[in-house]
Amino acid sequence: MTCLDYSQDMLEQAKIRLNGQKHIQCIQGDVGNLQMDDETFDIVLSMNGFHAFPDKIKAFQETWRVLKPGGDFIACFYIKGKSKRTDWLVKNVLSKKGWFTPPFQTEEELRDILEKFYQIIDIHVDGSMVYFHCRKR
Repeated sequence: MTCLDYSQDMLEQAKIRLNGQKHIQCIQGDVGNLQMDDETFDIVLSMNGFHAFPDKIKAFQETWRVLKPGGDFIACFYIKGKSKRTDWLVKNVLSKKGWFTPPFQTEEELRDILEKFYQIIDIHVDGSMVYFHCRKR
């Protein structure tokens, strides 16, 4: 199992929580420029990450590249257009603090992106959060 994060601080927190689990490695990296070989992983899991990535299209491409054929991509993150209040908060607070990075996709835009890469797409939306599972062709 490989855990990847851009933030060294987040990796240090993960190492503490993992408490020396030898089968899990934590590495610093950029999801838009992964240093892994093509078709390395059976599963890629991204929890609340994509809304922070500066180049989301590159992140989608890299995620797809490192997945084995038949591999699963599971993720959740913020999508715009579902709640005016949340959209305002993201634009005026979270993005200005650098915690979220535009541009952000709508549900339809996300679906269009995923359909270019994956054959099975299961999307669920709850408020301004999207949860999905896709399978690589």
